[in-house]
Amino acid sequence: MPSQNPYQALLSISEQINAVHDTSTLFDRIMDIAMETLKAERGFILLKSLSGKAEFEAVTARNISKETISSIRELSSSVVNQVLEKGEPVLTMDAQADQRFSGAESVLLQNIRSVVCTPLLRQNELIGAIYMDNRAGAGHFDEESVRFLQAFAGQAAIAIENARLFEKLQSENQRLKQQISLNTIFPEIIGTSAPIVHILEMVRDVAGSTATVLIEGESGTGKELVARALHYHSPRKENLFIPIFCGSLSENLLESELFGHKKGAFTGAIENKTGLFEQAHQGTLFLDEIADVNKNIQTKLLRVLQEGEIKRVGETAIRNVDVRIISAANKDLWQEVQTGNFREDLYYRLNVINIKMPPLRERKDDIPLLAEHFLQKFALQNKKKISGFTMEALELLKSYHWPGNIRELENSIERAVILAREPKIPAGLFNLHRPRPESDLAGKPLQEIEKYAILKTLELTGNNRTKTAQMLDVSRRWLQYRLKEWGIGEEQEQ
Repeated sequence: MPSQNPYQALLSISEQINAVHDTSTLFDRIMDIAMETLKAERGFILLKSLSGKAEFEAVTARNISKETISSIRELSSSVVNQVLEKGEPVLTMDAQADQRFSGAESVLLQNIRSVVCTPLLRQNELIGAIYMDNRAGAGHFDEESVRFLQAFAGQAAIAIENARLFEKLQSENQRLKQQISLNTIFPEIIGTSAPIVHILEMVRDVAGSTATVLIEGESGTGKELVARALHYHSPRKENLFIPIFCGSLSENLLESELFGHKKGAFTGAIENKTGLFEQAHQGTLFLDEIADVNKNIQTKLLRVLQEGEIKRVGETAIRNVDVRIISAANKDLWQEVQTGNFREDLYYRLNVINIKMPPLRERKDDIPLLAEHFLQKFALQNKKKISGFTMEALELLKSYHWPGNIRELENSIERAVILAREPKIPAGLFNLHRPRPESDLAGKPLQEIEKYAILKTLELTGNNRTKTAQMLDVSRRWLQYRLKEWGIGEEQEQ
């Protein structure tokens, strides 16, 4: 029999629906109202896990430990399990004499006498249970207790669901506010997907530091964009950001480009040359495709990172430089260390902060945003009035696997804009090919597979050989050699 006015208790929980939005506070308040109304000795509330699993966990308890709760739930014959299985309330005025719980050791060992437990239902869906007991004596709870607790549980379930919904909306609102803020700060990095939000947060947190950054990811994923964002949101933004693609330069040329040379140091050195490290003093140097740098250059880079010192080719004089180094690789640089192609000590120096760029196929929600961005860019450049894409075109763009990532998407949009004759770009203007089925390639000679990969990549890049070499992770010289073998001349490059 409730000792507190049951209607007053129901009114109290109704007030919580509008007054309490924090779930942990609400759980405590529900438990306190129920315990006070029924003068229970102990109690707890179980709720279904939000992870989607069919599991129930205690979210609040009074005068009872987690171990004891587990013990009470242990056997299938327990009060709680009967409520969770049948979705109906259970009342026992004397659990010690109740045949329904004769096999429940917890009832006997803990000398539980009066028990009341009712399900928490939301639109007939079981979301949890409220349990209370008393060890002082039999007959503490009665049928009126059950009727009250059922009505109370109905109100409590609504309050819990409202509070959970409020917290979810609040969390989503916070995420969207943060995303709007991040996109405002970094307009050059387009996207709202979780992987891009994570990268934007890292750029925001890291930009102001002096730490080296290693950006890893497939070709065309926007590594240089992130490097530029790091520079232009750093204290070095008033000084130069200088990118250099290391993969296409020979050792001697790369050394001269990075460190400069003295007049007469080698054939063709007709004057003194300032290297990029000196030009980027108090700025940022972006070393793209750092994995392709040979051991000699790696050693010199390590000295710059350790001592801030360089020597021009052919000179003995030491010059001091203050340069932040951001590097990028489309290979797994740690794997290159493991295979002996890259110095481990240099790896650790470059990899103070690591940013992994996701391929476009892993952030497909961003494809419409990127496509619209490129559409506006190329429509303006080509003075064309194009308002968007057909639904079929957008579906095609989202379903395609984009081996060339953002760079391939950009090239595809540019081509479509140039060829478009209607206000909306149709799917037919995208020359996108699905990858050849494995069954077509299996058993074929390696030379044929290699040729197929090269020609298809050339097609994706619009016959741009430098981009093709980057995407295939080979040198431009090697690519030229292969094309010459197949009779594809320089005049075909666009």
